[in-house]
Amino acid sequence: MKLKLAAALLAGAALAASPSGMARPVAPAAAPALPSRMQLMASMERVADWQLTHLDDLSYMPAARPSTKRARDWQQATFWVALTHLADRSSSVRYKDAIFSKGREEGWKLGDRLYHADDHIIGAAWIWAARKGAGAAALAPMRASFDRILAAPKTNDLHFVAPEPGAGDPGCTTRWCWCDALFMAPPTLWALSKDTRDGRYASFADKEYRATTDYLFDKGAHLYFRDSRFFDQRGAHGEKLFWSRGNGWVFSGLARMIPEIPAKDPRRPYYIKLFKEMAAKLVTLQRGNGYWPPSLLADPDRSQDESSGTGFYVHGMAWGIKAGLLDRKTYLPAVTKGWAALEHAVQPNGMLGWVQQVSDRPDVVKAEDAQFYGTGAYLLAGAAVYDLTR
Repeated sequence: MKLKLAAALLAGAALAASPSGMARPVAPAAAPALPSRMQLMASMERVADWQLTHLDDLSYMPAARPSTKRARDWQQATFWVALTHLADRSSSVRYKDAIFSKGREEGWKLGDRLYHADDHIIGAAWIWAARKGAGAAALAPMRASFDRILAAPKTNDLHFVAPEPGAGDPGCTTRWCWCDALFMAPPTLWALSKDTRDGRYASFADKEYRATTDYLFDKGAHLYFRDSRFFDQRGAHGEKLFWSRGNGWVFSGLARMIPEIPAKDPRRPYYIKLFKEMAAKLVTLQRGNGYWPPSLLADPDRSQDESSGTGFYVHGMAWGIKAGLLDRKTYLPAVTKGWAALEHAVQPNGMLGWVQQVSDRPDVVKAEDAQFYGTGAYLLAGAAVYDLTR
C-alpha cells in the first residue's frame, strides 16, 4: 500500500522534497501557538481510533513481524500504555474499556520472556487498570514474574553481541544492555513498587538503571548509545551515532518514571538531573521544521523527518515544563514546533506516518511508515501537550 500525504493536513502543511528526493511535510519555521484542548483531544482520538481499528489488520505495515500482533509485545504494548494517558483525559469510556478488555484477554500477564525488558512494558497498562478498578488481580501475574526475577537476578555483563540470524535474543538482554530497555521495564517496576509498597521492585530498578546508564550514557554528549556496538561507530561526517528513537525511549521513559518515584525518595534527584541533562542537549538538536533527525548528531539539513523519536521528545519536554523541571520559555517553542510536526505526519485517514520501522539504529523513513509504538509516542506527546493548555 502506497499512501501519499495530503496537500494539507490538520494545519495545512505543504510538501517539500528532502535531499534524497522523497516528499516530506514541512512544519512552520517559527513556533506556532499551542492548539486548543478541544483540537488536541480531537487529534489524539482520531489517531487512537484509527489504531484501535487496525490491531489485527497490519496490511499497512509490510515489514510487520509475527510478534507485532501480540498485545504484550513491546511494539503494541507501547500503544496500550500510551492509550492510558488518553483514557485519563478523554470524556469517552471507550479507551478505558479497550484497555480493560485487552487486559482480561491477556490474563494481565507480562510477555513470555521472563527477563527481557521488552516484555515488561505492558505491565504499566495493567497497573493503570488496577488503579482504575481492576484491583489486585491485575497485578498478581506480573508480581509473580518479577518475584522470580528478584529471586534469581542475572549478573551477566552488558556487552552487546548480536546473535546469528534465528539464534534468538542477544545474551546480554537478560539485563538492560540496550537503552530502549529503560523505557520498557523501570517505569513498570517503580509503579509496582509504589502500589504494592514493596520496595524491592524499586531497588532492583534503581540498581539496574544506574548500571545501564554508567555503561551507555555518554557524559560529554549527554546522550545514550543504543548499545555497546555503537561506542566506536561514526556517521558520514565523523559524528557519534546517537539514535533518535533510542534516546527518545530513555527521555520519555524518565517522564513516565519520575512521577512514580516518591517526592522525598533520595534516589529521585538522580533521575531529575539526568532528565534535565538530556533535555538541555536535545532541545539544541531539533531541526528547523520541528522534527528531530533519526541520527541526532547528523547534518540536520540532510536528515529525514522521523515521528517516533520526535513524539517521545515532545512528550518528555511538555511533561517537564508542566512538572516545573524545565524552563517554559526555553522549551515551549520546541514543544509547539514538535507537536506541529507530528500533526503534519498524520495521514488523512488518521494513521501516523514517518515512523522509522523496527530497528536498532538510524534508518530510512517513508511517509507511509507506521507502527504501534509511533502511535504510542504521538499519544504520549498529545496528552502532555494537552496538560500544558490547562
